[in-house]
Amino acid sequence: MQLISLEDFFKNPEKTSFELSPDGEYLAFLSPWKNRLNIMVQKIGESETTRVTSAEERDIAGYFWANSNRLVFLQDQGGDENFRLYAVDRDGKNLKELTPFEKVRVRIIDDLEDNENEMIIGMNHRNKEIFDAYRLNINTGELAMIAENPGNISGWLTDNEGKLRAAVTTDGVNTSILYRKTEKDAFKTILTTNFKETISPLFFTFDNQFVYAVSNIGRDKDSVVIFDIENGKIKETVYENNDVDVSNLLRSKKRKVITGVSFFREKREYVFFDEIRKNLQETLEKKLPGYEVALAGLNKAEDKALIRTYSDKSRGAYYFYDLNQDKLVKLSEISPWLDENQLSDMKPVEYRSRDGLVIKGYLTLPKGMKSENLPVVINPHGGPWARDYWGFDPEVQFLANRGYAVLQMNFRGSTGYGRKFWELGFKQWGKTMQDDITDGVNWLIAQKIADPKRIAIYGGSYGGYAVLAGLAFTPDLYACGVDYVGVSNIFTLLETLPPYWELGRKMMYEMIGDPEKDKELLKAVSPVFHVDKMKAPLFVAQGANDPRVKKSESDQIVEALKKRGIDVPYMVKDNEGHGFHNEENRFDFYREMEKFLSKHLLEQAN
Repeated sequence: MQLISLEDFFKNPEKTSFELSPDGEYLAFLSPWKNRLNIMVQKIGESETTRVTSAEERDIAGYFWANSNRLVFLQDQGGDENFRLYAVDRDGKNLKELTPFEKVRVRIIDDLEDNENEMIIGMNHRNKEIFDAYRLNINTGELAMIAENPGNISGWLTDNEGKLRAAVTTDGVNTSILYRKTEKDAFKTILTTNFKETISPLFFTFDNQFVYAVSNIGRDKDSVVIFDIENGKIKETVYENNDVDVSNLLRSKKRKVITGVSFFREKREYVFFDEIRKNLQETLEKKLPGYEVALAGLNKAEDKALIRTYSDKSRGAYYFYDLNQDKLVKLSEISPWLDENQLSDMKPVEYRSRDGLVIKGYLTLPKGMKSENLPVVINPHGGPWARDYWGFDPEVQFLANRGYAVLQMNFRGSTGYGRKFWELGFKQWGKTMQDDITDGVNWLIAQKIADPKRIAIYGGSYGGYAVLAGLAFTPDLYACGVDYVGVSNIFTLLETLPPYWELGRKMMYEMIGDPEKDKELLKAVSPVFHVDKMKAPLFVAQGANDPRVKKSESDQIVEALKKRGIDVPYMVKDNEGHGFHNEENRFDFYREMEKFLSKHLLEQAN
């Protein structure tokens, strides 16, 4: 197996995040300038590009075309996640900071694609815990509040004409849908459900009468439905799947038709209701064999498209497709320096937990090595209310290239597998959720894939918690652990939630545990109180400005272990938040992680 340089896995893409202008004449994309991802614009068919932003401290976090001449983009400072909104013309002129407010976070409610000059945003300017709705002029920055949040609204929804007609509220555990027929009317509560049984609006039907929504009311799996929002009733089911949640509904805005759904079992799958969209997918898959093919964007006329390919061994490429001429043009490989022939297959796997639950996941074995008695890195995902997917993962490929087998598992509590599977994780941090991870390790040992003496655990956020829990509660299982922005003390995690998470506090108490009522439980599963059991070496990495898992989470565990005389290498980056986004910081982290794993897994065997 050929060793690939660490930088090749973790450096910024050459070009990524392509967006097609509404008129279909221009492309925008992110590309490195001074080691930061900045927005570039190019006229289709021409080679000249114009850089329209000059970010030097931090990558542009996200952007889109507000109209065919002007782009809007988001940036935070040092990972604090207080995103500010900016706008700039496609020639790089008329840069305007639209929300120049300290410690204020912006959300996009509606980009108003038929309105050249305005958009609707949510902002926690008046009250840090909640987001009011504002109409914003993208040229002048002029702001007008169009709906004041009474204190319980967690989301707003506009109709197809950009009118604010629905909202979702929460009291922490109960969710309500509010509705009004026109913007002159008062909002009325239409339906209230417990957070476990929900109906989440996606967008209004094309006639603005009903709402397409995702719901698990009366069923285990999330399904797409048409919701009669005025009367609070589900009108019909658009699509449901017996195996997994379905929440992604595809539409043609121009033709005003619902074209299909996509969902994930082992990989992404599509079901099309529309022959035009189905034929487009089949055409593209024939032209781009061997890759997953996704429609990444359309112009307003829907005759020009952006296509994205990917696989488990490739970040893939972007293509421009002219539907009228049936002409496909490659725009850019995302990481052309990586040779997929040198990379490893990610294979869907499943095993049973000790109580008989089927746990699905992905196993990546080092290319060209015999799949037995291997050093292993167990890599539980963050969230924990998320899931792992099949596809290119630079961390996984980097570890496999260094000779490690990597197991990722969707332990109970992961999303995508229905309500029952999700609820099985409630108040089970460090308990059955952790058992599912442990059972995955034991499955690998039983399969003779893993060398029982050379197993590490690595994860970020909740995955970092799982690392600390693994070292504390199964101290003989792991040779070492790497905790990346992980939780060590559930009490302090819940004490320091970002203010805009406050509406969800009671829900988090129900899902994780209440610091008062479940004091004993939370103490029993917070690793910081069990450092006396930890004996495997640990490497900790943390962003100083992390708003979700504060630096104190890492400080506590490092300090507690050092008091016991255990040396814990500890990396803190002052200009980062929840994960390292700046390229040079990523290089530092993975370089140290590589040395750490090599010392405790590879050198031990020699």
